[in-house]
Amino acid sequence: MASALARDNRVILAGPREALTDIASPVHTSVIDVRDRPRAGDAAAVARIRRIARGADVLHAHGLRAGALAALALSTPTPERTALVVTLHNAAVGGHGVRSVGAGLLRMITARADVVLGVSGDLVADALAHGARRAERGLVPAPTHAPGADSWHETARRAAGVGPDDQIVLTLARLAPQKGLGLLADSAALLADRMPTARWLVAGSGPLMDELADQVLGEALPVTLLGRRRDVPAMLASADVLVSTSAWEGQPLNVQEALAAGVPVVATDVGGTREVTGDAALLVPYGDPDALTSAITRVLTDHDLAADLRARALARAAELPTVDDAHAQLERIYAEVTDPVIA
Repeated sequence: MASALARDNRVILAGPREALTDIASPVHTSVIDVRDRPRAGDAAAVARIRRIARGADVLHAHGLRAGALAALALSTPTPERTALVVTLHNAAVGGHGVRSVGAGLLRMITARADVVLGVSGDLVADALAHGARRAERGLVPAPTHAPGADSWHETARRAAGVGPDDQIVLTLARLAPQKGLGLLADSAALLADRMPTARWLVAGSGPLMDELADQVLGEALPVTLLGRRRDVPAMLASADVLVSTSAWEGQPLNVQEALAAGVPVVATDVGGTREVTGDAALLVPYGDPDALTSAITRVLTDHDLAADLRARALARAAELPTVDDAHAQLERIYAEVTDPVIA
């Protein structure tokens, strides 16, 4: 997206060093160490954001923490006002303390931001409830893959612990609290009894990797943890069903990728997931392993249902926003916040 915006604008992409790898010219980069928790370097980060934003028409921050720091950086009056756009990508998922901190950060953002973009309807509503002067749904298109990817060959299936007659249940996720890994494990235990030929493959890494691995081993769950993978198209082509167990999602990229690949989807009905899937998936309440397992079992045993979901997935994928749509949205918003006549 930064490269697309840089065709007609001077773009500086700022963030932690590891997030700035492989950034192509003509996008300029600047390292700012913004993390997901308060730290001693936050004051320096605010000062650096202020320096980078000096003379800029628009500062666009992504996430609660970055958005709040950007709001602080722009709180000092300057001769030339820089517009602030903030995209909210996640809800504050957790206990009362986590939610309270999230609400405080959101109030800091809405006090200064010209526009708040939420990746789901509930985030937009939350921003408005916390005082946003303007909020709308931001578009988050999934990566595109070349059509017609080949499925895994037999060697790859064996390496993933999948037998020749096994059915593949696939989850693509960062292994973090938001992704509902406890629900995944509980459902996998039920699935082992109901569908002995099902193998649940989990692709992704994250802070809960070791904890989930211990649970899989200790409970002998039919789950294989694959870690970070580069062969997502082949995995999707091999999958019988894509399952999302998240406690919250905005516009889940894994679900979008599955729809585009024509893979049946079973997902928790949280956040913006329904906004992405429409009627092209089986959605179940979060926290109900029996309902989740039943939906997975239906897809694996009812061939007519699976075929219908595949057709619905492809049709729905054709309706989802593209990179060009997201680019056009940002160009429109940037023009509106910098030109009162347009707004």
